[in-house]
Amino acid sequence: MRVAFVAAETVHHADERRDHATVGEGDVQSTADRLYRLAGLLTDRGHEVVVASAKWWDGLPDEFDHEGVTYVAVAERADSRWFTARLPGVVRRLAPDVVHAVGDRPSHAAAARVGARLAGAPLLVEHYDPPERRGVWADWLSGFAVGGATATVVPTRTVATALREAGVAEDGIGVVADPVEVDLIRETEPAADAGDVVFSRRLDEDANLETLLLALAEFRGYDWSATVVGDGPERERYEKQARDLRIADRVDFVGAKSLAERLAYFRGAHVYVQTARRCSFATDLHRALACGCVGIVEYHAASSAHELVEGDSRGFLATNDEEVVECLVEATDLDRRDLGESGATHDEAAFLDAYLERYRAGQDAYGLL
Repeated sequence: MRVAFVAAETVHHADERRDHATVGEGDVQSTADRLYRLAGLLTDRGHEVVVASAKWWDGLPDEFDHEGVTYVAVAERADSRWFTARLPGVVRRLAPDVVHAVGDRPSHAAAARVGARLAGAPLLVEHYDPPERRGVWADWLSGFAVGGATATVVPTRTVATALREAGVAEDGIGVVADPVEVDLIRETEPAADAGDVVFSRRLDEDANLETLLLALAEFRGYDWSATVVGDGPERERYEKQARDLRIADRVDFVGAKSLAERLAYFRGAHVYVQTARRCSFATDLHRALACGCVGIVEYHAASSAHELVEGDSRGFLATNDEEVVECLVEATDLDRRDLGESGATHDEAAFLDAYLERYRAGQDAYGLL
């Protein structure tokens, strides 16, 4: 199958080159990260992937092969007005079996619909984050794109709800969770210095790490240790808070770590705590649960993390600081596990198959039309 991704910005457009295994500095991901993983899985399975994007490579060629994927430059910059104008013709020339478009730029998604129609191919629209309200014209373009799609994919029910509120029909939205690297988890040795509690995220204001630090301070008289994985603009403030709470000797700030290093921490820890105010999908929480951690989530309206612990016997949901403390107490009654069960049905193969099923269903539906 020949799949054409329409994504003006890719992981290669990042200001700083980074190891893509260190996706989002610990649980802050984007559509670009997700499509990068999907493209790799598709090519590994023998499918052909071509990406219509803004140019990110040096030199004159408009096409560039990298890591088994062909990138085609639609325009020099993602914000160029020429991107929208040229996109339908580019998509038609690519002759795809399926068009998979990012929905966060309404004009690009609408142009992808036109291109898919010209190419005689079904269209799948991806919304990883809740849609932004950008005015009547942008809302119309977004609706036009989704209206012509055979499928719309989101990572969580939280994002699906935001789409429905934006006017997308509920029966056209499908949820596909981020995958868990089950094979890598099994190969990873637990970190001896992981501590009892682990937190993993980019340390910005939305990380809301202060909630966990305040909760941990309630156990100052007990024997425990915690690891904070991640870096960011608020790291210094969080480290100061730990000192002010007199728990700095118990909390180890280890900075941003690769995926393999994070998995080692998750496998060695007992409890993973998620307190972020915003999160389209709590990928590291998902991994930690698969590693055998007990999961504690503080509920926030703009975060989907609660979806991963609802109905899980090893998951706890808190709605305020005091309840986080109570959850930590209850978590001590649960045994440490070597591996969890949640990853078995959410591995990379299941992730890929969920997309292939939608691609093929789209082809069947488009054939009937």
